[in-house]
Amino acid sequence: MGLAFTVAACAADEPAPIPTVTASAPPTAIPNPDPTLRPDGSALQNLDYFEFVLTAAVDDGAESGGAFVDALVEAGFERSAMEVTADRTTVNLDADSVQFSVLINDTCLVGQYGDDMGLHVAAFTVLATGTCLVGETEPVG
Repeated sequence: MGLAFTVAACAADEPAPIPTVTASAPPTAIPNPDPTLRPDGSALQNLDYFEFVLTAAVDDGAESGGAFVDALVEAGFERSAMEVTADRTTVNLDADSVQFSVLINDTCLVGQYGDDMGLHVAAFTVLATGTCLVGETEPVG
């Protein structure tokens, strides 16, 4: 038993190894580039760009369907492929929200904006009517 005690005592007298710490620089984040229009792509492939453009329009104060259409045209979407709902109701009140869409290769990019609901976007299959929005829309001129 004395021997075991001696070995333990010797081990206790030896300094513990000092752990080594290797400092490394924090990883640098690679910024994601802004999305771009893919003219030959589907609605789904252009959804991020659609949302990017519309978010910028909201940030710039857009509230009317015409302002959203203009922002989309300026961003490269085809005006002739767009639909938009009215900014005013049938009793001449401000609409709670406006919807707008772009038809791309038989698929639709659809956006909706309202002060209380914010901006929402999605990609859908074109309706049986050949349009993207349900109901009556305004001329996009």
